[in-house]
Amino acid sequence: MIRPLLALLAGVGLAPAPRARPRLVVVITVDQLRPDYLERYRPQLKGGFAMLLKRGAWFVDAYQDHAVTETAPGHSTILSGRWPAHTGIISNTLGVLDSTEPLIGVRGPGASPARCRGTEFFDWLKAAEPDARALSVSRKDRGAILPIGHARESVYWYQSGFFTTSRYYADSLPTWVRVFNGRRVPERAAGATWDLLLPARDYPEPDSVPYENGGVGFTFPHRLPADSGQAAAALAGVPTMDSVTLAFALEGVRALQLGGRGATDLLAVSLSTTDAVGHAFGPDSREIHDQVVRLDRYLGWFLQQLFVRYGKSNVLVVLTADHGVTPFPERSRGLGRANAVRVIPDSIIARANAALDARAGGGEWLQFDTGMLLDPERAQLVARGVNVDSVVADIATRLRALPGVARAERPADLTTADTADAVTRRWLHQIAPDAGVELVVTLAPYSIWSYTDLPIAMHGQPTELDAHVPLILWGSGIRGGTYDGRVSTVDIAPTLARLLDLTPAEPLDGRVLAAALAPEN
Repeated sequence: MIRPLLALLAGVGLAPAPRARPRLVVVITVDQLRPDYLERYRPQLKGGFAMLLKRGAWFVDAYQDHAVTETAPGHSTILSGRWPAHTGIISNTLGVLDSTEPLIGVRGPGASPARCRGTEFFDWLKAAEPDARALSVSRKDRGAILPIGHARESVYWYQSGFFTTSRYYADSLPTWVRVFNGRRVPERAAGATWDLLLPARDYPEPDSVPYENGGVGFTFPHRLPADSGQAAAALAGVPTMDSVTLAFALEGVRALQLGGRGATDLLAVSLSTTDAVGHAFGPDSREIHDQVVRLDRYLGWFLQQLFVRYGKSNVLVVLTADHGVTPFPERSRGLGRANAVRVIPDSIIARANAALDARAGGGEWLQFDTGMLLDPERAQLVARGVNVDSVVADIATRLRALPGVARAERPADLTTADTADAVTRRWLHQIAPDAGVELVVTLAPYSIWSYTDLPIAMHGQPTELDAHVPLILWGSGIRGGTYDGRVSTVDIAPTLARLLDLTPAEPLDGRVLAAALAPEN
């Protein structure tokens, strides 16, 4: 009787069984991880990167497809499924800083998701599974806060040698956080040395480039200060910081018993050391090479701990980045790119503000932030008889005359431009009509916005170098392989929602990466 019954059931077109939900969704964002690193160093990758590349769905043409490719805007896209124009997070400056929500137990800038607009993946998960919980961890406040959004979950970041949070999330630190901090791992690193993980012959990059790290300490080995407090601050710039962040995340997984109560939980980890090393030493340095190889090993250990705890079939992993980075202009000029320069617009903005002060009274009327000229008090200037459009036009003319500036445009003019142009499209994805942005300025490829007396490598432009990021999905329900089609980080949230049968609370800018989804049973 069994076979005929099975045959009968097979013939009536029963719907396939839904996918089993993972116990834990793990979203790993590596700050400033360029995808070409994974190709460049692939023969030396033996840990987490290697596993994800081998078995996961790897989208080789993935982008943060907006203009201001910084940490805050980038993180805001990953689990919201929306562009910065819709999340409200348009720059690091206009990100999570919030003096009304001070830190707990340590001095530092307060922070909250107050500027975030709309909901995110965890909100949809919580609506479907009320017992779901989230843990988000990073060295940076914006890296911890923005993947979660407004949810008052367990959100922690690193400040002055300790992991903490702000009053937005809690009134005190839980025992497990205080115990972890009590081990004083950062302070105990005083005097520690960062040397190469592999033999020196395995690093083809020169270790004697004087424009790296401000011209000091640009060769291996690198030593942390002997003073414990200074070492805790300097830890942010060496690979150990990522290992400490991952260890803290695992401690939280155990303490909170994530994935252990029947609901699917979310673990978001943002790893910031690649950004620190990339700024100081550049994307073509021996230091960034060693950082990526070390991070590969750290991630291998971290993921293996999760697999032991949950089983591989119960963990769904996403790996991506918030932005890329442009090489040092000094290096680019040495390779024949004569127009690669550092662009510092400070004097132009200062003169414009001085003229406005003389006419309309004191105040920093205009602000320039990573290619955006903002006028938050436009109405006041108009009321005082200032022709703001004329002022902006004059600034645009002066900025266009700067070496390294390719374009300076009014946002309204972009709405009628060809969105097949990547720069236009990314600016449209970047700014909302009510953002107070008067002018958007784009640099020539390989030029960077810079600061007086801070000669670092930079990102922030709507260029392929800064926008191109890795994107890998791994786990049950994912069809492994290499995918060539152009995708964006806003596609992550709708894809996770499809996998978990969740309903987003608002329209999304992203689309489901259906090609990477395995058919349901």
